[in-house]
Amino acid sequence: MVSNSHGLAMKSSVMTSVPTLSASAAKLRLLKKLRCTLRYEKKAWAAGARLVAGVDEVGRGSLFGCVVAAAVILDPAYRVRGLRDSKLLAPERREVLAERIREHAVAWAVAAVDAARIDQINIYHASRAAMREAVMRLAPAADHLLVDALRLDCEQPQVPIIHGDALSASIAAASILAKVERDRMMCEWDAVFPAYGLASHKGYSTPKHLAALREFGPTPLHRQSFAPVWLNPVPQEAFAFMQDEDVPTDESAVG
Repeated sequence: MVSNSHGLAMKSSVMTSVPTLSASAAKLRLLKKLRCTLRYEKKAWAAGARLVAGVDEVGRGSLFGCVVAAAVILDPAYRVRGLRDSKLLAPERREVLAERIREHAVAWAVAAVDAARIDQINIYHASRAAMREAVMRLAPAADHLLVDALRLDCEQPQVPIIHGDALSASIAAASILAKVERDRMMCEWDAVFPAYGLASHKGYSTPKHLAALREFGPTPLHRQSFAPVWLNPVPQEAFAFMQDEDVPTDESAVG
């Protein structure tokens, strides 16, 4: 007769060997299950709103550069197919959708708050400021806002929606425009600071980025208030050349 304790031990071993999902992986799994629709927009339209804007930001968790926000008023008569949270889309697909959004939206706008301002007022308030600025730049102006998770200092009626970029088509459109714009900025800065790999990780806390911070220290465009930046052992003075009157143009002079 075979003892059941051996079977229980094997079962326990199998159970403990199952890897635990990271918080980011678990969130992505959740977002993939959500359906991005116009139900929030339709509710606002039914209540009398005509120009409903979705608002979102990207770059909140990055260690480098600005946080970018976008606001988009979709045309109820034109459906941009394939809208969903920008994190769930391949870069090439985001570019295609961004072009369609810009071409067919009633209005769209993008705004950014730079790293220095983020360090002054913190990333939460900087994100809200960028989103508010994007809303203020819309022409025509929105008369109702759908905002990803936050409430803004705007006079328009607004609905904050948790996981809004995965649920609302307008917010998803804003997420895509903001992501495409910020990625473009990061690729431009990659040419200025090639040692950090900004084009590949867009300033986020990857092993490559952290290793570069340990080796070279932060650039003036890193967020000095973020722990992985201010905890690194190399001071920012490594890039003091940016304060000089005669900035060298030869890459070998600054490398």
